[in-house]
Amino acid sequence: MEVGWLRAAVSLTVNRGKTTCLKNTFPRPLLSCAPMVGADRLAHTQAIHSNMLYISDDNNAKLKADPSTMKLNHDIKKPLCIIMNWMRAKPSHVQKYAALYLAQGFDVVSVSCTPWQLTWPVKGSQVIADRLLKFLEVNSQNPLVLHGFSVGAYVWAELLVQAVQDKQRYQPVLDRIVSQVWDSAADIHEIPVGFPTAVFPRNKLLQETFRAYIKLHMKLCHNLATKHYMKATEVFHSTPCRAPGLFLVSKTDPIGAEHRSRDVCDHWVRSGMKCSVKCWDKSPHVLHYSKHPEEYKAAVFSHLDQCGLLKKKL
Repeated sequence: MEVGWLRAAVSLTVNRGKTTCLKNTFPRPLLSCAPMVGADRLAHTQAIHSNMLYISDDNNAKLKADPSTMKLNHDIKKPLCIIMNWMRAKPSHVQKYAALYLAQGFDVVSVSCTPWQLTWPVKGSQVIADRLLKFLEVNSQNPLVLHGFSVGAYVWAELLVQAVQDKQRYQPVLDRIVSQVWDSAADIHEIPVGFPTAVFPRNKLLQETFRAYIKLHMKLCHNLATKHYMKATEVFHSTPCRAPGLFLVSKTDPIGAEHRSRDVCDHWVRSGMKCSVKCWDKSPHVLHYSKHPEEYKAAVFSHLDQCGLLKKKL
């Protein structure tokens, strides 16, 4: 099955100097409303958009978002943590991070992005960003916390691009963010490195084939994809979101490269923001918590404490 849709994905028709780009050939994730078992707690999850899950330790009434405004049918009473997921993150894995914030009295919104949505930003990642930005604008005025992973940094950057286009309207939304944590953040330079690994984690041959396609895609579809990646990366570096930042990285992670996060951190510090980096000598991409749980929690809790958000340690 993988070979079949990869063959479709890498098929490009070049005619008279124009590239005919394919429509969605990537499978979309299936989201469900179901309890998720976390660390010593049962979290209730509900899909509020095709790419957004609401996670709470309260068994809330059925949440529904107006598809045009993203306004929920019930008020949000708690502060929110926005988790920007890595590619193809499993709900059980996301729940481990959500549990850290549920214990601090937060509800959590988990935001995902499919391979197709990353490949075609205008119809994909930018739509996710638009929905999330509207959601944050119209639901609750409580503090917000960001905890993002890998390609989630790019999806958030697309939100920042839209926010700076109407600063008068959206800067108040960004000003409600009081903390941001970036775990294994990846930008345009790492897309050909990490994207194929995320799609085909156990097949080296398909990884290399897909990597060749992604490089060609970025070259031939500059106006449809690459220029958007570049713009988002630029805005992420000069972010209008001024909340203190924590970067969690590893010297052995080729996807969320250490020097990329350090460059962003240095840029933010020079602009007057408070930022820090926690770097492990050896730790896989988006698996720092699994490999170094106590150090990971200590770094996150210390950051939350500095932001005035820590209630209790797990």
